[in-house]
Amino acid sequence: MRTVLVAALLGASLAGCMRKESAPPQAEAGTAPAATGAPAASANAPGAVLFVSADTRGYLGPCGCSENMRGGIGRAAAQVLEARKGALPVLYVDGGNSLFGEPELKPGQVPQEERKAKALADAMRLMGLSVRATGPLDDTRGEDFRQGLGLPEMAPGTVKLLPAGARKVGVVAADTPEQLVEASARARKEGADFVLALLDATLEAAQASAERPGLAADVVVATRTATEFSGEQNKLVRAAVPVVALQSKGRSLLRVDLGYAPQPGPFTLQADTGREVASLEQRVAMLDKEINLPGVDPRLKALKQSKRDELVARKQALLTAPPQATAGVNSFSLRFVPLESGLPSHPDAQALVAAYDADVGKMNLAWAKEHGKDCPAPKKGEAAFVGNEPCRTCHEEAFPQWEKTKHSHAWETLEDLGKQFHLNCVSCHVTGWEQPGGVCRLDKVAGREDVGCEGCHGPGSEHADAPSKDNILASPGESLCVTCHNPENSPHFDFATYLPRILGPGHGKPAEPAKK
Repeated sequence: MRTVLVAALLGASLAGCMRKESAPPQAEAGTAPAATGAPAASANAPGAVLFVSADTRGYLGPCGCSENMRGGIGRAAAQVLEARKGALPVLYVDGGNSLFGEPELKPGQVPQEERKAKALADAMRLMGLSVRATGPLDDTRGEDFRQGLGLPEMAPGTVKLLPAGARKVGVVAADTPEQLVEASARARKEGADFVLALLDATLEAAQASAERPGLAADVVVATRTATEFSGEQNKLVRAAVPVVALQSKGRSLLRVDLGYAPQPGPFTLQADTGREVASLEQRVAMLDKEINLPGVDPRLKALKQSKRDELVARKQALLTAPPQATAGVNSFSLRFVPLESGLPSHPDAQALVAAYDADVGKMNLAWAKEHGKDCPAPKKGEAAFVGNEPCRTCHEEAFPQWEKTKHSHAWETLEDLGKQFHLNCVSCHVTGWEQPGGVCRLDKVAGREDVGCEGCHGPGSEHADAPSKDNILASPGESLCVTCHNPENSPHFDFATYLPRILGPGHGKPAEPAKK
């Protein structure tokens, strides 16, 4: 029975302070400077480093709704560009399904998502992208748009040989098991010493493909997750041909370290030495949950954050150490590089993200003013959204408790980040977004800011006209909360823990028993 090892290991190739790079010139979206400052790697280098990204799903970075969230193209760029300062050649490969997060877009999403795809393409160029495969999520805006980004791409079933010091790395792109077998064999025939296969499939499908007779790959990367929230962990299946699936949405990189023997020959996967790292990772995860508890004392939170930073530094020290090569053997190691909040971001990549943030709010607001349409009216007999003030008429005692919660400041948190007009964020920070009788235009949010009464209790027009427990959602359950407190935005959400934070006098808290 094959064992599936779920790895969530923090690795980094940052051995010291990151050298500050010059800022990129101001340019049109879709252009970015190539990676600079890297010494020329020796053609006789005793090894090479490969970085692989995949299934980024159009993410430039995490939403920032929780503490210590992973991800960000700036952190990814810092990893790759720091490694380029070393003596070994570095290759950066993308597995595809990276440019967009959905196969289809609504008209109002198009300006933002196209601009984001261009920012991602710029960041890939900055990182020195060697080649990338493509998947269905790359063609959301069509093949012409994708090719117009000017990235080095591989069609399914093709092979690309890349020089990597004293050896050649063959990159294979495939979207069927048959292509995988045929192209990997062709890569060997064309002179590849190490074969990295990018398969547009889920981990389970990639495992089955890796068992096919004639497969000549050294490692297979599954570049697609089954659903939006199924890529929450890094996964490595250790088998005759290892199979890897990366945590989705740009939260991790795969790092492959190659070590060369004096003579060419087959590569051997090094034994797993990550027990201590895995133990540290578990302790970090426990601290993350405690740090994200609602209402935690600020002094205790600061102490826990300091301890977390210490554990991350220990993990980093373990994972930045070069793998122990076996004398006379061509070897490779597979390490995941979760892009933790404590890792630095490359300033040039962050400049690309800042330019995107500045552009997209203006673009979305302008589109809403020119093309936006109001939400449809509720059907006959259905309630409409009326805002908080009609609720206050009868439930004044509930508002002091609501005003103490983060729900009452949801819009302000977006304004503080300059993201109040970002379509990826707004739906969970206003009341009644894209619902009948709600708000469907960014230019008409006034009066619906924050998570108001109807955000949890449902549209209230009928209840306001004729108060009754039968025409309002009196006690919302967990299924409603997790529409926003989902694994991505609120990974540590626990209904039983969070619920008491929003209850209080006049708002769901049982009355104190009368004293006798």
